[in-house]
Amino acid sequence: MTMLGFTILGPLGVRRDDVDVDAGGRKQRVVLALLLARAGSTVGVAELVDTLWGDDPPSSAVNVVHRHIGLLRRVLEPALPIRTTGRHVLRTATGYRLQVEESSLDLLRFRALADRAREAVEPDRAIRLYAEALALWRGPAAAGLCVHPTLVAIDAECTLVARNAADIALRHGPVGPVIPALRRAGQLNPLDEAVQARLILALAADGRQAEAVDRFHSVRRELDDELGIDPSPELLDAYERLLHRRTAPPGPRSATPVPAQLPPDLPFFSGRVDVLARAEGLLAEDRRRNRPTVALAIDGMPGVGKTTLAVHLGHRLAAHYPDGQLYVDLRGFSSRDAAMAPEEALRGFLSSLGVRPSGLPSELHALTGLFRSVVAGRRMVIVLDNCRDHEQLRHLLPASPESLVIVTSRLRLTSLISKDGGHPLPLGLPSRSEAHLFLARRLGEERVAAESAAVDEIVTRCGRLPLALALVAARAARTPELPLAEIAAELARGRDLFGFGPDAATDLRAVFALSYQALTTGAADLFRLLPLHPGPDLTVESAAALAGVDTRSAAALLGELASHTLVHHRAGRYRQHGLLRANAEDLGTSVDAAGPRRTAAIRVYEHYRASAHAAHLWLEPQLAAPDPPPVVAGVTPLRFENVGDAIAWFTAERQALLDVVAGARAHDAPDITAHLALSLQDYLHVSGRIPEWARIAAAGVEAAVALGDVPGRARLSRSLAGALYMLRDFDAARAHLRHARRIAESIGDDAQLAVVDLNSAYVRGAQRRFADAVRHGGHALDRYRRLDDVRGQAAALRAVAANVAALGRRSEAIPLLREALSLSNAAGDVRGAGHGWDLLGRTYRQNGDSRAAVDHWLRAADSYRRSGTPAACAEVLLAVGDLRHQSGDHVAGRAAWREARSALGDSTGPLARILQSRLAESA
Repeated sequence: MTMLGFTILGPLGVRRDDVDVDAGGRKQRVVLALLLARAGSTVGVAELVDTLWGDDPPSSAVNVVHRHIGLLRRVLEPALPIRTTGRHVLRTATGYRLQVEESSLDLLRFRALADRAREAVEPDRAIRLYAEALALWRGPAAAGLCVHPTLVAIDAECTLVARNAADIALRHGPVGPVIPALRRAGQLNPLDEAVQARLILALAADGRQAEAVDRFHSVRRELDDELGIDPSPELLDAYERLLHRRTAPPGPRSATPVPAQLPPDLPFFSGRVDVLARAEGLLAEDRRRNRPTVALAIDGMPGVGKTTLAVHLGHRLAAHYPDGQLYVDLRGFSSRDAAMAPEEALRGFLSSLGVRPSGLPSELHALTGLFRSVVAGRRMVIVLDNCRDHEQLRHLLPASPESLVIVTSRLRLTSLISKDGGHPLPLGLPSRSEAHLFLARRLGEERVAAESAAVDEIVTRCGRLPLALALVAARAARTPELPLAEIAAELARGRDLFGFGPDAATDLRAVFALSYQALTTGAADLFRLLPLHPGPDLTVESAAALAGVDTRSAAALLGELASHTLVHHRAGRYRQHGLLRANAEDLGTSVDAAGPRRTAAIRVYEHYRASAHAAHLWLEPQLAAPDPPPVVAGVTPLRFENVGDAIAWFTAERQALLDVVAGARAHDAPDITAHLALSLQDYLHVSGRIPEWARIAAAGVEAAVALGDVPGRARLSRSLAGALYMLRDFDAARAHLRHARRIAESIGDDAQLAVVDLNSAYVRGAQRRFADAVRHGGHALDRYRRLDDVRGQAAALRAVAANVAALGRRSEAIPLLREALSLSNAAGDVRGAGHGWDLLGRTYRQNGDSRAAVDHWLRAADSYRRSGTPAACAEVLLAVGDLRHQSGDHVAGRAAWREARSALGDSTGPLARILQSRLAESA
């Protein structure tokens, strides 16, 4: 059987049956390095993309990662067929993991030996095991291949093992076996004075005093040159002992207790690999830069697992801090007791550290000073859990850098980060795969695998919130005979998770209430209104409309909610977890009257109606929607600087706008539905979201009927016809156009009739009734000329020309299109010019002039890009790709198709499906 071996503690290496194997190019070796560094844990595809390309990945980045994985699989298993997974690199829900045994990977062997050394009772055995482990360490992890937090953390881990080995060797001897590793650690961290001090002492203890003296002076010069500082007391002490030949370790400390106060680690802990790696990477970077780690500040929403992570991290790092662990629940958010005063926490700590109660001072500042004196020079883990604010914890921070403080809070502890220099460690929701893994560990892999669909539903209903998952898991564990599908069905029927917990510490409603009760009145009012807001997230402007306040006040209220982690802020938008939203909905319906809640909902709908109208004017619609009524007090509509801003806003707010249409119907506000349907049609059209356009237009027609809005019904019937035409339901489109024509004729709306004629030309042309299409186009042209509408004239000329060409009279079509192009340019109609270039390209293609066709289509694509018309841009690029592919230039053809698909973004309409099919077939 083939034996594989991997090395990462130094240059990356792969051996098959003791023969070196080429692992491929740099990017492929980076992928392998991360898989090895995680040692059996998943490396996400997104993380691989970020590592390989940073902030500027190509559009094909994910495919390139998959290709590297395929190549790696065949490096490890040369006989592996293409597109086969193999035994070593396995796919997971979010990425890949390398199946590797301890005997095959130097990192795993290193860790196993170091663990055995730490557990060894006899010093000689511990030194021997440490030396064996450190012999595997041949240099920086992956030796210059890339810089990544996980690799940095491995280097820090090796350095720490070297320090631990040196401490035992200096205490008990011999020191010779650990000197090579200390040299390596010193080379990797030249300014790490703790490492350098141990190397100096070890060299001196080994009889190499001259080398030890040279080492001290070299480090002192580097500290002065690089940092402009003098040696630390620890380094000076090592030199002093060297000069006086006192290189034996100092005597043992006085019999001070070594506390071990951390709560038990969760036996089912899983996931959080990225957060743990970030924490260890931050500590390693601090050590590398020779700066103290003030604290790791873990914050996150209620129930996200802050305490669980802090305790797990404390246990994980405890071996590096041999002087003990302190833990305190500061009760910052507690349903049972008031927040703990700093004095109480300090007295508990000092008592655990052997200070008699009679020796404790009463004043806070004196307690703080005594605590800092007692822990000075000691290496401890101190967990300050459930902190309320910076004032509560600042007295509990040691003054010396040897100890590590881990803080958890529902609040963003800005002062701890900005004033004290702590590291933020925000804790978000676990991934779906991590949620599945937790349930599998808690309930058993067989039970979870047997009901994977039910587990998916449970994860979704819990919103991946760890506390919610734990509550459901506890119930499932208590009733092993109960199918998970029944629990999932119960949740799907609307049973919320509030009340699942047996007490206030685990009941979700009680847990959330602790944060809600800490809010100011204004922030609490906004929290209860948030479920009324449409869409998955909100902005300061839409929150201002919801609350009926100005934008400055809204920003302050959202900031307060974000600081309490009741909303998540990212890139100017705020999002609320689904369970928090459900909790806010319960509070809102029980605390607030129905009338004010409806008023708030209508205010935010008005904000979106007025903003959408302002945005749609930048899209230069055939016939603009009527101006909306003046906004009510407390609503500030958005204004846009250009078409790009308008398109970006529509894209960001698309789901919210769709929700407004549905919400306005539910709140009996048909005027908002009808008006918004008109404002949305051009964006949904140009972005290729045709099914959505059809649904919204149909809702608008229904709303116009309910309002008795005759002109509005004509406009919306014509809009619906346009969507149906794009969906190729031509008969239904004609029916709605006939209805729009009857209304427009009855009210004498010539502008509406011109658009109806133009749209009729499009439909009849699609039905291959080209002569009828030319006739309708001519009627539209006459009407636009009477209306002196230059843009409309150009559109009508294009419709006539397209159908004249379809009748075989292409020589007549080209001058008409040139005239239309001239009119569009004169009117500044960039999108219309794009249509002109597009039709010229099609006409030249019909004439057999492929080069001219591509030239005109590329001009059309440029116009469509500049006018914010991605669907039309994608359509002409599809044509360019088809033509180039048919001519034999498959690479250029595929490139055009990829660009076309990229232009459509997340659209899933017919054009997107065609492009996906082209790309799949040509792969």
